[in-house]
Amino acid sequence: MRIAVDFDGTIVEHAYPAIGREMIFAFDTLKELQKKGHLLILWTYRSGDYLKEAVEFCEKRGLKFYAINSSYPNEKFDGSISRKIDADIFIDDRNIGGFLGWREIWNILHPDSSIKTKKRGFFSKFFS
Repeated sequence: MRIAVDFDGTIVEHAYPAIGREMIFAFDTLKELQKKGHLLILWTYRSGDYLKEAVEFCEKRGLKFYAINSSYPNEKFDGSISRKIDADIFIDDRNIGGFLGWREIWNILHPDSSIKTKKRGFFSKFFS
């Protein structure tokens, strides 16, 4: 499944143009989704140096996206294609009802799974 994920207010708290604090469980959940075979697309308003900072911020935490602000790697926008990206699910704080939180997102996408991490021993009990 291709999952488009917003950055500000979803992966990190709102602080644009700065990078806010990490949202609890964001990176753990996203990395587990990748392990399950999902393709993650960073879908953000950020561009230029602000986008580069966000991508580097994620990569330093072990999260590399399948594509960034595009439907697939190396997609070139020339006006002949739609700017709406091709994703199965969009995770964004601007959803109707607001951002659900990473625990709820995990439970919706993988209700019968639990996340196991090495960093946080207590983490898995939030996802069972």
